[in-house]
Amino acid sequence: MQPALAGIAHGTSSLEGRAAVSGLLDAVAAARPGSTTALGFVDVQHPDADETLAELPPGQAATVVPLLLSAGYHVHVDLTDSVRAQTDRPVTLAAALGPDPRLVDLLLERLTEVGMTDADALVLAVAGSSDGRAVADCRVVAGQLAAASGHDVAIGFLSAAEPRLDAAIAAVRIARPGARVVVSSYLLAPGYFQSLAERAGGDVTTEPLLAAGRGAPQQLVDIVLDRFAVCTACTACGALCRRAA
Repeated sequence: MQPALAGIAHGTSSLEGRAAVSGLLDAVAAARPGSTTALGFVDVQHPDADETLAELPPGQAATVVPLLLSAGYHVHVDLTDSVRAQTDRPVTLAAALGPDPRLVDLLLERLTEVGMTDADALVLAVAGSSDGRAVADCRVVAGQLAAASGHDVAIGFLSAAEPRLDAAIAAVRIARPGARVVVSSYLLAPGYFQSLAERAGGDVTTEPLLAAGRGAPQQLVDIVLDRFAVCTACTACGALCRRAA
């Protein structure tokens, strides 16, 4: 029996965010007909990771795919501890979704949707983390976005790290007086952090990677499937898996 794919997201109280994340797992499940796919959460919602794994068929192996854009505390501690605690089935932990060039492609699509021009200033809005590894991952994405877009990219964090998004936007306005400030949302789904990004002082803010009321982008579906495949195929954790564990 092929291992189950347990996608574990952060969790949100936003109904739009919940629908968007569920839609992503529905699209992943549709791409793996006849296989087991389950959705769980590390915060706010249930089932949590342990409950999600317990609901799988008895003894079935599983791969946990973090539906998180970078590998911070939730991956390195919460999900790692949950996976190591499993005793009734083999469970492996895949890498987080980012960094990945396909996420940058999706960020570029969102920028096209808001009419980004060469005259605009660009700020990447990220959730932030107390884990330096997650912050470093976000800075990698900012660099990738700068290279792909041909724009300088400032980065602003919504929590736990500096500079905060509002401060980053203010600094860009000083450096680029008169330029429209476009905030590129590097957030997975609608919710509290997206609302903070929209209120941080930019002239326009893109929708998150999973936009409300729209189907899951193929880039995200493919990344989830690839994280699962890489982790499932190796007998010991490969390079991507080691980043998560």
